[in-house]
Amino acid sequence: MGTSEWHIERRASFDSESTIAREPGNVPETGSLSIVVLGASGDLAKKKTFPALFHLYRQGFLPPDEVHIFGYARTKISDDELRNRLRSYLVPEKGVSPQQLEDLEKFSKLIKYVSGAYDSEDGFRLLDKEISEHEYLKNSVEGLSRRLFYLALPPSVYPSVCKMIKTCCMNKSDLGGWTRVVVEKPFGRDLQSAEELSTEIGKLFEEPQIYRIDHYLGKELVQNLLVLRFANRFFLPLWNRDNIDNVQIVFREDFGTEGRGGYFDQYGIIRDIIQNHLLQVLCLVAMEKPVSLKPEHIRDEKVKVLESVLPIRDDEVVLGQYEGYKDDPTVPDESNTPTFATVVLRIHNERWEGVPFILKAGKALNSRKAEIRVQFKDVPGDIFKCQKQGRNEFVIRLQPSEAIYMKLTVKQPGLEMSAVQSELDLSYGQRYQGVTIPEAYERLILDTIRGDQQHFVRRDELKASWQIFTPLLHRIDDGEFKPIPYKPGSRGPAEADQLLEKAGYVQTHGYIWIPPTL
Repeated sequence: MGTSEWHIERRASFDSESTIAREPGNVPETGSLSIVVLGASGDLAKKKTFPALFHLYRQGFLPPDEVHIFGYARTKISDDELRNRLRSYLVPEKGVSPQQLEDLEKFSKLIKYVSGAYDSEDGFRLLDKEISEHEYLKNSVEGLSRRLFYLALPPSVYPSVCKMIKTCCMNKSDLGGWTRVVVEKPFGRDLQSAEELSTEIGKLFEEPQIYRIDHYLGKELVQNLLVLRFANRFFLPLWNRDNIDNVQIVFREDFGTEGRGGYFDQYGIIRDIIQNHLLQVLCLVAMEKPVSLKPEHIRDEKVKVLESVLPIRDDEVVLGQYEGYKDDPTVPDESNTPTFATVVLRIHNERWEGVPFILKAGKALNSRKAEIRVQFKDVPGDIFKCQKQGRNEFVIRLQPSEAIYMKLTVKQPGLEMSAVQSELDLSYGQRYQGVTIPEAYERLILDTIRGDQQHFVRRDELKASWQIFTPLLHRIDDGEFKPIPYKPGSRGPAEADQLLEKAGYVQTHGYIWIPPTL
Protein backbone atom coordinates (compact mmCIF):
# COMPACT_ATOMS: atom_id res chain seq x y z
CA MET A 1 0.00 0.00 0.00
CA GLY A 2 1.46 3.38 -1.00
CA THR A 3 1.74 6.32 1.37
CA SER A 4 -1.16 8.22 -0.17
CA GLU A 5 -3.43 5.16 -0.04
CA TRP A 6 -2.44 4.61 3.60
CA HIS A 7 -3.40 8.19 4.43
CA ILE A 8 -6.73 7.79 2.65
CA GLU A 9 -7.50 4.62 4.59
CA ARG A 10 -6.58 6.19 7.95
CA ARG A 11 -8.54 9.32 7.04
CA ALA A 12 -11.62 7.18 6.37
CA SER A 13 -11.17 5.67 9.82
CA PHE A 14 -10.98 9.17 11.31
CA ASP A 15 -14.21 10.17 9.56
CA SER A 16 -16.12 7.07 10.62
CA GLU A 17 -15.09 7.19 14.27
CA SER A 18 -14.95 10.91 14.94
CA THR A 19 -18.74 11.22 15.18
CA ILE A 20 -18.77 9.41 18.54
CA ALA A 21 -19.40 11.16 21.85
CA ARG A 22 -18.88 14.79 20.94
CA GLU A 23 -20.59 17.76 22.46
CA PRO A 24 -23.18 18.85 21.66
CA GLY A 25 -25.09 15.99 20.05
CA ASN A 26 -23.93 13.88 17.15
CA VAL A 27 -23.18 16.62 14.66
CA PRO A 28 -20.70 15.73 11.87
CA GLU A 29 -17.38 17.51 12.30
CA THR A 30 -16.79 19.56 9.18
CA GLY A 31 -15.00 22.63 10.50
CA SER A 32 -11.31 23.28 10.77
CA LEU A 33 -9.30 21.89 13.69
CA SER A 34 -6.94 24.18 15.60
CA ILE A 35 -4.63 22.51 18.13
CA VAL A 36 -3.00 24.94 20.55
CA VAL A 37 -0.05 23.73 22.65
CA LEU A 38 0.36 26.11 25.59
CA GLY A 39 3.85 25.89 27.08
CA ALA A 40 5.16 25.11 23.59
CA SER A 41 8.79 25.79 24.50
CA GLY A 42 8.79 23.47 27.53
CA ASP A 43 10.09 19.91 27.90
CA LEU A 44 6.69 18.20 27.96
CA ALA A 45 5.59 19.86 24.72
CA LYS A 46 8.86 19.09 22.93
CA LYS A 47 9.28 15.52 24.15
CA LYS A 48 5.68 14.30 24.19
CA THR A 49 3.00 16.60 22.76
CA PHE A 50 4.54 17.67 19.45
CA PRO A 51 5.98 14.19 18.68
CA ALA A 52 2.51 12.70 19.29
CA LEU A 53 0.98 15.24 16.91
CA PHE A 54 3.63 14.48 14.28
CA HIS A 55 2.96 10.74 14.50
CA LEU A 56 -0.78 11.33 14.18
CA TYR A 57 -0.11 13.53 11.16
CA ARG A 58 2.05 10.86 9.52
CA GLN A 59 -0.72 8.29 9.97
CA GLY A 60 -3.31 10.56 8.35
CA PHE A 61 -5.25 11.44 11.48
CA LEU A 62 -4.47 15.17 11.21
CA PRO A 63 -5.40 16.08 7.61
CA PRO A 64 -3.43 19.17 6.50
CA ASP A 65 -6.52 20.58 4.77
CA GLU A 66 -8.27 20.84 8.16
CA VAL A 67 -5.59 21.11 10.86
CA HIS A 68 -3.32 23.88 12.04
CA ILE A 69 -1.10 23.73 15.13
CA PHE A 70 -0.29 26.73 17.31
CA GLY A 71 2.44 26.97 19.92
CA TYR A 72 2.00 29.54 22.69
CA ALA A 73 4.56 30.44 25.37
CA ARG A 74 6.30 33.43 26.94
CA THR A 75 9.57 32.81 25.10
CA LYS A 76 10.04 35.32 22.27
CA ILE A 77 10.98 33.23 19.25
CA SER A 78 9.88 33.00 15.64
CA ASP A 79 7.91 30.24 13.91
CA ASP A 80 11.11 28.88 12.35
CA GLU A 81 12.96 28.91 15.68
CA LEU A 82 10.25 26.77 17.28
CA ARG A 83 10.27 24.38 14.30
CA ASN A 84 14.05 24.05 14.53
CA ARG A 85 13.87 23.38 18.28
CA LEU A 86 11.34 20.61 17.68
CA ARG A 87 13.20 18.95 14.83
CA SER A 88 15.45 16.66 16.90
CA TYR A 89 12.44 15.44 18.89
CA LEU A 90 10.38 14.64 15.78
CA VAL A 91 12.87 12.70 13.67
CA PRO A 92 15.97 10.71 14.67
CA GLU A 93 19.37 12.32 14.13
CA LYS A 94 20.58 9.25 12.25
CA GLY A 95 18.81 6.87 9.92
CA VAL A 96 16.07 9.30 8.97
CA SER A 97 14.31 8.33 5.74
CA PRO A 98 13.50 10.70 2.85
CA GLN A 99 9.79 10.11 3.58
CA GLN A 100 10.23 11.20 7.20
CA LEU A 101 12.03 14.37 6.08
CA GLU A 102 9.31 15.15 3.58
CA ASP A 103 6.60 14.59 6.21
CA LEU A 104 8.54 16.75 8.69
CA GLU A 105 8.72 19.57 6.17
CA LYS A 106 4.99 19.45 5.53
CA PHE A 107 4.14 19.10 9.22
CA SER A 108 6.37 22.04 10.17
CA LYS A 109 4.41 24.29 7.83
CA LEU A 110 1.31 23.62 9.92
CA ILE A 111 2.97 25.07 13.05
CA LYS A 112 2.68 28.74 13.97
CA TYR A 113 4.07 30.30 17.12
CA VAL A 114 2.50 33.07 19.24
CA SER A 115 4.34 34.66 22.13
CA GLY A 116 2.51 36.02 25.16
CA ALA A 117 2.03 35.85 28.91
CA TYR A 118 -0.29 33.30 30.48
CA ASP A 119 -2.38 35.96 32.21
CA SER A 120 -2.41 38.53 29.40
CA GLU A 121 -5.50 39.29 27.34
CA ASP A 122 -3.26 40.89 24.71
CA GLY A 123 -1.41 37.61 24.12
CA PHE A 124 -4.57 35.53 23.94
CA ARG A 125 -6.35 38.08 21.71
CA LEU A 126 -3.43 37.72 19.30
CA LEU A 127 -3.70 33.93 19.57
CA ASP A 128 -7.43 34.11 18.82
CA LYS A 129 -6.72 36.35 15.81
CA GLU A 130 -4.23 33.80 14.42
CA ILE A 131 -6.67 30.92 14.97
CA SER A 132 -9.50 32.84 13.33
CA GLU A 133 -7.34 33.59 10.28
CA HIS A 134 -6.56 29.87 9.95
CA GLU A 135 -10.28 29.04 10.20
CA TYR A 136 -11.08 31.63 7.52
CA LEU A 137 -8.40 30.23 5.19
CA LYS A 138 -9.85 26.74 5.66
CA ASN A 139 -13.30 28.08 4.70
CA SER A 140 -14.64 27.00 8.08
CA VAL A 141 -18.11 28.30 8.90
CA GLU A 142 -18.06 30.32 12.12
CA GLY A 143 -19.10 28.09 14.98
CA LEU A 144 -18.30 24.84 13.16
CA SER A 145 -14.61 25.05 13.90
CA ARG A 146 -12.92 22.90 16.55
CA ARG A 147 -10.42 24.28 19.05
CA LEU A 148 -8.27 22.05 21.23
CA PHE A 149 -6.09 23.65 23.92
CA TYR A 150 -3.37 21.43 25.40
CA LEU A 151 -1.99 22.85 28.66
CA ALA A 152 1.61 21.54 28.79
CA LEU A 153 2.07 23.78 31.82
CA PRO A 154 2.40 23.60 35.62
CA PRO A 155 -0.97 23.42 37.42
CA SER A 156 -0.33 26.78 39.13
CA VAL A 157 -1.14 28.62 35.89
CA TYR A 158 -4.19 26.54 34.89
CA PRO A 159 -6.76 28.98 36.35
CA SER A 160 -5.33 32.07 34.65
CA VAL A 161 -4.82 30.28 31.32
CA CYS A 162 -8.32 28.80 31.36
CA LYS A 163 -9.75 32.21 32.16
CA MET A 164 -7.90 33.72 29.18
CA ILE A 165 -9.12 30.92 26.89
CA LYS A 166 -12.70 31.46 28.07
CA THR A 167 -12.44 35.24 27.68
CA CYS A 168 -10.57 35.45 24.38
CA CYS A 169 -10.38 32.18 22.44
CA MET A 170 -13.67 30.28 22.58
CA ASN A 171 -15.55 29.03 19.56
CA LYS A 172 -17.87 31.85 18.55
CA SER A 173 -21.20 30.00 18.46
CA ASP A 174 -22.74 26.60 19.03
CA LEU A 175 -23.36 25.14 15.58
CA GLY A 176 -21.59 21.84 16.13
CA GLY A 177 -18.02 22.92 16.70
CA TRP A 178 -16.34 22.75 20.09
CA THR A 179 -13.67 24.04 22.46
CA ARG A 180 -11.85 21.47 24.61
CA VAL A 181 -9.11 21.83 27.20
CA VAL A 182 -6.54 19.14 28.10
CA VAL A 183 -4.88 19.50 31.51
CA GLU A 184 -1.87 17.51 32.71
CA LYS A 185 -1.19 15.98 36.11
CA PRO A 186 -0.33 16.64 38.88
CA PHE A 187 -3.81 18.14 39.24
CA GLY A 188 -3.36 19.66 42.69
CA ARG A 189 -1.22 18.56 45.64
CA ASP A 190 -3.97 17.18 47.89
CA LEU A 191 -7.75 16.95 48.14
CA GLN A 192 -8.29 20.62 48.98
CA SER A 193 -6.04 22.06 46.25
CA ALA A 194 -7.44 19.64 43.65
CA GLU A 195 -11.00 20.60 44.54
CA GLU A 196 -10.14 24.31 44.42
CA LEU A 197 -8.55 23.83 41.00
CA SER A 198 -11.54 21.81 39.77
CA THR A 199 -13.94 24.49 41.03
CA GLU A 200 -12.04 27.31 39.31
CA ILE A 201 -11.86 25.48 35.98
CA GLY A 202 -15.42 24.17 36.43
CA LYS A 203 -16.73 27.75 36.53
CA LEU A 204 -15.26 28.32 33.08
CA PHE A 205 -15.89 25.01 31.27
CA GLU A 206 -18.44 22.22 31.38
CA GLU A 207 -17.16 18.79 32.45
CA PRO A 208 -17.42 17.35 28.87
CA GLN A 209 -15.00 20.08 27.73
CA ILE A 210 -12.31 19.18 30.30
CA TYR A 211 -9.87 16.33 29.61
CA ARG A 212 -7.68 15.46 32.62
CA ILE A 213 -4.95 13.41 31.01
CA ASP A 214 -3.16 10.49 32.65
CA HIS A 215 -0.90 9.01 30.02
CA TYR A 216 -0.89 5.58 31.68
CA LEU A 217 -4.50 5.18 30.52
CA GLY A 218 -3.23 5.46 26.94
CA LYS A 219 -0.68 2.64 27.23
CA GLU A 220 -1.43 -0.34 24.99
CA LEU A 221 -1.32 -2.96 27.76
CA VAL A 222 -3.43 -0.84 30.13
CA GLN A 223 -6.01 -0.48 27.37
CA ASN A 224 -5.98 -4.25 27.01
CA LEU A 225 -7.11 -4.78 30.61
CA LEU A 226 -10.84 -4.48 29.97
CA VAL A 227 -10.64 -6.82 26.99
CA LEU A 228 -8.65 -9.41 28.93
CA ARG A 229 -10.97 -9.32 31.92
CA PHE A 230 -14.36 -9.13 30.27
CA ALA A 231 -13.91 -10.87 26.89
CA ASN A 232 -12.33 -14.12 28.16
CA ARG A 233 -14.54 -16.68 29.85
CA PHE A 234 -11.83 -18.35 31.92
CA PHE A 235 -10.94 -15.14 33.81
CA LEU A 236 -14.49 -14.37 34.97
CA PRO A 237 -14.80 -17.05 37.72
CA LEU A 238 -11.17 -16.62 38.88
CA TRP A 239 -11.04 -12.84 39.30
CA ASN A 240 -12.03 -12.57 42.95
CA ARG A 241 -11.01 -13.05 46.59
CA ASP A 242 -11.63 -16.81 46.42
CA ASN A 243 -8.76 -17.36 43.98
CA ILE A 244 -6.50 -14.30 44.06
CA ASP A 245 -4.19 -13.87 47.04
CA ASN A 246 -2.71 -10.45 46.24
CA VAL A 247 -2.18 -7.94 43.43
CA GLN A 248 1.00 -5.92 42.85
CA ILE A 249 1.16 -2.85 40.62
CA VAL A 250 4.78 -1.84 40.21
CA PHE A 251 6.69 1.08 38.70
CA ARG A 252 10.50 0.99 38.87
CA GLU A 253 13.13 3.29 37.37
CA ASP A 254 16.87 2.60 37.35
CA PHE A 255 17.77 6.30 37.45
CA GLY A 256 17.25 9.09 39.96
CA THR A 257 15.75 12.55 39.60
CA GLU A 258 18.73 13.74 37.48
CA GLY A 259 18.04 17.34 36.58
CA ARG A 260 14.50 17.33 37.96
CA GLY A 261 15.36 17.26 41.66
CA GLY A 262 13.91 20.68 42.47
CA TYR A 263 10.66 19.89 40.63
CA PHE A 264 10.37 16.34 41.98
CA ASP A 265 10.97 17.47 45.56
CA GLN A 266 7.74 19.50 45.47
CA TYR A 267 5.72 16.34 44.82
CA GLY A 268 7.49 13.07 45.68
CA ILE A 269 6.90 9.57 44.36
CA ILE A 270 3.32 9.21 45.69
CA ARG A 271 2.02 12.35 43.97
CA ASP A 272 4.18 11.77 40.89
CA ILE A 273 3.31 8.11 40.23
CA ILE A 274 1.12 6.30 42.76
CA GLN A 275 -1.86 8.62 43.35
CA ASN A 276 -2.50 8.90 39.61
CA HIS A 277 -0.86 6.29 37.32
CA LEU A 278 -0.86 3.25 39.59
CA LEU A 279 -4.24 4.04 41.14
CA GLN A 280 -5.79 4.30 37.68
CA VAL A 281 -4.40 0.86 36.83
CA LEU A 282 -5.80 -0.50 40.11
CA CYS A 283 -9.27 0.73 39.11
CA LEU A 284 -9.15 -1.21 35.83
CA VAL A 285 -7.91 -4.37 37.59
CA ALA A 286 -10.55 -4.20 40.35
CA MET A 287 -13.67 -2.65 38.77
CA GLU A 288 -16.88 -4.53 38.03
CA LYS A 289 -18.00 -5.07 34.45
CA PRO A 290 -19.54 -1.80 33.16
CA VAL A 291 -22.97 -1.75 31.52
CA SER A 292 -21.30 -0.81 28.23
CA LEU A 293 -18.08 0.69 26.88
CA LYS A 294 -19.51 4.20 27.05
CA PRO A 295 -17.05 6.48 28.89
CA GLU A 296 -19.47 7.34 31.70
CA HIS A 297 -20.31 3.70 32.40
CA ILE A 298 -16.62 2.82 32.69
CA ARG A 299 -15.81 5.82 34.85
CA ASP A 300 -18.79 5.10 37.12
CA GLU A 301 -17.30 1.68 37.93
CA LYS A 302 -13.84 3.17 38.57
CA VAL A 303 -15.30 5.64 41.07
CA LYS A 304 -17.04 2.78 42.92
CA VAL A 305 -13.67 1.08 43.39
CA LEU A 306 -12.00 4.24 44.70
CA GLU A 307 -14.82 4.92 47.13
CA SER A 308 -14.48 1.35 48.48
CA VAL A 309 -10.79 1.75 49.43
CA LEU A 310 -10.25 1.69 53.19
CA PRO A 311 -8.03 4.27 54.97
CA ILE A 312 -4.31 3.46 54.60
CA ARG A 313 -2.75 1.87 57.68
CA ASP A 314 0.62 3.09 58.97
CA ASP A 315 1.97 -0.44 59.20
CA GLU A 316 1.20 -0.98 55.50
CA VAL A 317 3.38 1.85 54.21
CA VAL A 318 7.14 1.90 53.61
CA LEU A 319 8.80 5.08 52.33
CA GLY A 320 12.37 5.40 51.07
CA GLN A 321 14.80 8.03 49.81
CA TYR A 322 17.87 6.98 47.86
CA GLU A 323 21.29 7.96 49.18
CA GLY A 324 22.63 10.92 47.23
CA TYR A 325 19.19 12.41 46.46
CA LYS A 326 19.92 15.47 48.60
CA ASP A 327 23.28 16.02 46.89
CA ASP A 328 21.31 17.72 44.10
CA PRO A 329 21.78 21.48 44.73
CA THR A 330 18.10 22.09 43.89
CA VAL A 331 16.94 19.71 46.66
CA PRO A 332 16.78 21.08 50.25
CA ASP A 333 19.26 19.49 52.64
CA GLU A 334 16.46 18.60 55.05
CA SER A 335 14.14 17.16 52.39
CA ASN A 336 11.67 14.54 53.66
CA THR A 337 10.43 13.73 50.14
CA PRO A 338 10.18 10.00 49.37
CA THR A 339 11.70 8.69 46.14
CA PHE A 340 10.32 5.21 46.90
CA ALA A 341 7.03 4.02 48.37
CA THR A 342 5.23 0.73 48.90
CA VAL A 343 1.60 1.17 49.96
CA VAL A 344 -0.97 -1.56 50.59
CA LEU A 345 -4.54 -0.64 49.68
CA ARG A 346 -7.54 -2.72 50.72
CA ILE A 347 -10.88 -2.65 48.89
CA HIS A 348 -13.91 -3.18 51.09
CA ASN A 349 -16.39 -4.92 48.79
CA GLU A 350 -17.70 -8.41 48.04
CA ARG A 351 -15.17 -9.20 45.30
CA TRP A 352 -11.96 -8.03 46.98
CA GLU A 353 -12.42 -8.17 50.76
CA GLY A 354 -9.13 -9.39 52.26
CA VAL A 355 -7.05 -9.10 49.06
CA PRO A 356 -4.12 -6.64 49.43
CA PHE A 357 -3.41 -4.39 46.46
CA ILE A 358 0.28 -3.49 46.73
CA LEU A 359 1.30 -0.31 44.93
CA LYS A 360 5.06 0.10 44.63
CA ALA A 361 7.04 2.83 42.89
CA GLY A 362 10.61 3.99 43.15
CA LYS A 363 13.55 5.75 41.53
CA ALA A 364 17.23 4.73 41.40
CA LEU A 365 16.36 1.03 41.72
CA ASN A 366 18.01 -2.03 40.18
CA SER A 367 15.77 -2.22 37.10
CA ARG A 368 13.33 -0.30 34.95
CA LYS A 369 9.86 -1.74 34.47
CA ALA A 370 6.16 -1.25 35.06
CA GLU A 371 3.90 -4.26 35.52
CA ILE A 372 0.75 -5.70 37.07
CA ARG A 373 1.28 -8.96 38.95
CA VAL A 374 -1.81 -10.94 40.00
CA GLN A 375 -0.79 -13.77 42.34
CA PHE A 376 -3.19 -16.67 42.84
CA LYS A 377 -3.62 -18.71 46.00
CA ASP A 378 -1.83 -22.03 46.58
CA VAL A 379 -3.34 -25.18 45.08
CA PRO A 380 -5.18 -27.06 47.84
CA GLY A 381 -4.11 -30.69 48.32
CA ASP A 382 -0.86 -30.26 46.38
CA ILE A 383 -0.06 -33.85 45.35
CA PHE A 384 3.04 -32.80 43.40
CA LYS A 385 4.61 -31.08 46.41
CA CYS A 386 5.48 -28.20 44.11
CA GLN A 387 4.41 -25.19 46.13
CA LYS A 388 8.07 -24.44 46.71
CA GLN A 389 8.24 -23.75 42.96
CA GLY A 390 6.03 -20.71 43.45
CA ARG A 391 2.45 -19.70 42.84
CA ASN A 392 0.53 -19.14 39.62
CA GLU A 393 0.83 -15.51 38.57
CA PHE A 394 -0.80 -13.55 35.79
CA VAL A 395 1.58 -10.78 34.74
CA ILE A 396 0.92 -7.81 32.50
CA ARG A 397 4.17 -6.06 31.67
CA LEU A 398 3.43 -2.47 30.68
CA GLN A 399 6.98 -1.44 29.83
CA PRO A 400 9.56 -2.17 28.51
CA SER A 401 9.16 -5.34 26.37
CA GLU A 402 5.36 -5.27 26.53
CA ALA A 403 3.98 -8.72 27.32
CA ILE A 404 1.22 -10.71 28.96
CA TYR A 405 2.26 -14.01 30.52
CA MET A 406 1.00 -16.60 32.96
CA LYS A 407 3.46 -18.24 35.34
CA LEU A 408 2.44 -21.83 35.93
CA THR A 409 3.84 -25.15 37.05
CA VAL A 410 4.57 -27.81 34.41
CA LYS A 411 6.40 -31.14 34.23
CA GLN A 412 10.06 -30.79 33.42
CA PRO A 413 10.85 -32.79 30.25
CA GLY A 414 12.57 -36.09 30.99
CA LEU A 415 12.01 -39.44 32.66
CA GLU A 416 11.55 -38.02 36.15
CA MET A 417 8.25 -36.60 37.43
CA SER A 418 9.55 -33.23 38.56
CA ALA A 419 7.72 -29.91 38.34
CA VAL A 420 9.18 -26.58 37.27
CA GLN A 421 7.94 -23.02 36.76
CA SER A 422 7.36 -21.93 33.18
CA GLU A 423 5.02 -19.55 31.38
CA LEU A 424 2.40 -19.13 28.71
CA ASP A 425 3.72 -16.04 26.99
CA LEU A 426 2.26 -13.36 24.73
CA SER A 427 5.21 -11.09 24.03
CA TYR A 428 4.15 -8.27 21.77
CA GLY A 429 7.51 -7.89 20.05
CA GLN A 430 7.36 -11.50 18.89
CA ARG A 431 3.63 -11.97 18.28
CA TYR A 432 3.01 -8.62 16.55
CA GLN A 433 6.13 -8.22 14.46
CA GLY A 434 6.11 -5.10 12.33
CA VAL A 435 3.25 -3.54 14.32
CA THR A 436 4.17 -0.23 15.92
CA ILE A 437 2.62 0.19 19.35
CA PRO A 438 1.38 3.79 19.50
CA GLU A 439 2.64 6.12 22.18
CA ALA A 440 0.12 6.85 24.93
CA TYR A 441 -0.05 10.55 24.06
CA GLU A 442 -0.94 9.78 20.44
CA ARG A 443 -3.94 7.74 21.49
CA LEU A 444 -5.13 10.22 24.09
CA ILE A 445 -4.83 13.28 21.87
CA LEU A 446 -6.80 11.43 19.18
CA ASP A 447 -9.43 10.51 21.79
CA THR A 448 -9.68 14.19 22.71
CA ILE A 449 -10.28 15.17 19.09
CA ARG A 450 -12.95 12.47 18.83
CA GLY A 451 -14.59 13.55 22.07
CA ASP A 452 -14.08 10.18 23.77
CA GLN A 453 -13.47 10.65 27.53
CA GLN A 454 -13.17 6.95 28.39
CA HIS A 455 -9.44 7.23 29.11
CA PHE A 456 -9.57 10.52 30.99
CA VAL A 457 -10.18 11.24 34.67
CA ARG A 458 -13.55 12.61 35.75
CA ARG A 459 -13.83 15.17 38.55
CA ASP A 460 -15.41 12.83 41.11
CA GLU A 461 -12.81 10.20 40.24
CA LEU A 462 -10.03 12.72 40.91
CA LYS A 463 -11.62 13.69 44.22
CA ALA A 464 -11.93 10.08 45.36
CA SER A 465 -8.28 9.35 44.49
CA TRP A 466 -7.05 12.34 46.51
CA GLN A 467 -9.23 11.32 49.47
CA ILE A 468 -7.29 8.04 49.68
CA PHE A 469 -3.81 9.59 49.84
CA THR A 470 -4.23 13.09 51.31
CA PRO A 471 -3.98 12.07 55.03
CA LEU A 472 -0.72 10.18 54.35
CA LEU A 473 0.69 12.99 52.20
CA HIS A 474 0.01 15.61 54.89
CA ARG A 475 1.87 13.53 57.46
CA ILE A 476 4.85 13.19 55.09
CA ASP A 477 4.79 16.95 54.39
CA ASP A 478 4.72 17.65 58.13
CA GLY A 479 7.74 15.40 58.71
CA GLU A 480 5.77 12.84 60.75
CA PHE A 481 6.49 9.98 58.32
CA LYS A 482 10.18 9.56 57.51
CA PRO A 483 11.61 7.83 54.43
CA ILE A 484 14.22 5.10 54.97
CA PRO A 485 17.58 5.57 53.15
CA TYR A 486 18.39 3.00 50.46
CA LYS A 487 21.31 2.51 48.12
CA PRO A 488 20.91 3.45 44.43
CA GLY A 489 20.75 0.33 42.29
CA SER A 490 19.11 -1.76 45.03
CA ARG A 491 15.56 -3.10 45.35
CA GLY A 492 14.76 -0.25 47.74
CA PRO A 493 14.49 -0.48 51.53
CA ALA A 494 14.57 -4.03 52.91
CA GLU A 495 11.47 -3.10 54.94
CA ALA A 496 9.50 -2.95 51.66
CA ASP A 497 10.21 -6.62 50.93
CA GLN A 498 9.22 -7.45 54.50
CA LEU A 499 5.91 -5.63 53.96
CA LEU A 500 5.29 -7.63 50.77
CA GLU A 501 5.89 -10.87 52.65
CA LYS A 502 3.61 -9.74 55.46
CA ALA A 503 0.89 -8.87 52.91
CA GLY A 504 1.08 -12.45 51.61
CA TYR A 505 3.16 -12.12 48.45
CA VAL A 506 5.29 -15.22 47.80
CA GLN A 507 8.38 -14.57 45.71
CA THR A 508 9.46 -17.23 43.23
CA HIS A 509 13.16 -17.91 43.76
CA GLY A 510 15.21 -19.11 40.83
CA TYR A 511 12.67 -18.11 38.15
CA ILE A 512 13.34 -15.19 35.79
CA TRP A 513 11.07 -14.24 32.92
CA ILE A 514 13.12 -13.67 29.76
CA PRO A 515 11.46 -11.97 26.80
CA PRO A 516 11.53 -14.39 23.86
CA THR A 517 13.83 -13.48 21.00
CA LEU A 518 12.58 -13.13 17.45
